[in-house]
Amino acid sequence: MPQGRIKKLTEKGFGFIDTGRGDLFFHMSSLQGARYEDLREGQTVEYEPGQGPKGPRAESVRPV
Repeated sequence: MPQGRIKKLTEKGFGFIDTGRGDLFFHMSSLQGARYEDLREGQTVEYEPGQGPKGPRAESVRPV
């Protein structure tokens, strides 16, 4: 499963993961095993690459 670091979190419940090949959007509804409020920028996460209505996004996001 790919890993990356949380680059940015917003107050609206979404953020971006630095994958090393660009940033990937994720929404708090895609989190597993964690609450959005407990995440922090710079934290390592695992994710499944997915496709949303506006382009690529991370699914099944889990803290490592």
